[in-house]
Amino acid sequence: NKRIVSVAAQHPEPKNWVDLIPETKYVLAPSTASGYIFAHYMVDAVSQVKQYDFTGRLIREIKLPGLGTASGFGGKIEDKTVYYTFSNYTTPPSIYALNPEKGESTLYKKPAIDFNSDAYESKQVFYTSKDSTKIPMIITYKKGTVLNGNNPTILYGYGGFNISLTPSFSIANAVWFEQGGVYAVPNLRGGGEYGEAWHLAGTKMNKQNVFDDFIAAAEYLITNKYTSSKFLAIRGGSNGGLLVGATMTQRPDLMQVALPAVGVMDMLRYHTFTAGAGWAYDYGTADDSKEMFEYILAYSPVQNVKEGVKYPATLVTTGDHDDRVVPAHSFKFAAQLQAKQKGNNPVLIRIETNAGHGAGTPVSKTIEQYADIFGFTLYNMGYNELPKKY
Repeated sequence: NKRIVSVAAQHPEPKNWVDLIPETKYVLAPSTASGYIFAHYMVDAVSQVKQYDFTGRLIREIKLPGLGTASGFGGKIEDKTVYYTFSNYTTPPSIYALNPEKGESTLYKKPAIDFNSDAYESKQVFYTSKDSTKIPMIITYKKGTVLNGNNPTILYGYGGFNISLTPSFSIANAVWFEQGGVYAVPNLRGGGEYGEAWHLAGTKMNKQNVFDDFIAAAEYLITNKYTSSKFLAIRGGSNGGLLVGATMTQRPDLMQVALPAVGVMDMLRYHTFTAGAGWAYDYGTADDSKEMFEYILAYSPVQNVKEGVKYPATLVTTGDHDDRVVPAHSFKFAAQLQAKQKGNNPVLIRIETNAGHGAGTPVSKTIEQYADIFGFTLYNMGYNELPKKY
């Protein structure tokens, strides 16, 4: 998880290294400014910043504006002010000025966005997964929200490739909050929130851990009355699309709406398409061994859609020119669901033309996409008109 060492330049061999800032169980990202070292840690998926002098003496922990993500803290040795950016689910990226001698921060600049951050709050909770592993989750909602099980809720996840889901602001999420929506993000195994061991705990023949973590997050939200199955949607993209596909085929009773985006849905064949072979480090492949084939087959979304099961209302989204996760994954999954779905929950596929995996989507297209996604979600939760706007 990284550490900072000191060593004489004349004798730089590892045997001569002396810990200046020792390794901890949290991932370290250091920077320097104003004659100090700023050690940025990711603690339970949120930022913690400690200030040291060049002898390794702890000066202070920097008091951040809240529970969120901070970056920056770099500058020249003679600088009298250190600047950093802070953001979370309710706070647009804002620049703060830090006095390094006093440890005091003041707001330097914030974007002009028509959104009242003070009306909303985020809460971090910890829940236990199927194997009793403790998983952090941040839940964001309007202040004063009544926990009665009737709040439209989106549970978003990823859980793979050592990618950490840290708090960040999204205009689309702000729109969801203004409709009275709850937004929950668990930090699943497979990500990088607790280092490489956490990542490996969600890869290859440990991949089911990721789905179990996500299912347990949904159960926590329901048990604690943030929402209920009738008002729960699950969402994720790319590897997160796989997460949604696996979760909804394993526990179709758990949610009302499923929103898999550009997902890896045919896990038996993913490595034979475009960039797929490069993902084998996380997934393994069906060609590796009989055991790996059987393990992947047990969760691959395309192969696990069953005849006569009532699946949630599902909106599959993809781009017809996606050369990272080819749209055939989404096509096959949607076709399987449409052929085998029991009951009246709709299964639709939304195909953006002349579009890829999502990067570089213009604002106009993003607005259209989220209008469809949120409209589909709320309608299938029983809303015939938008909830009251706050």
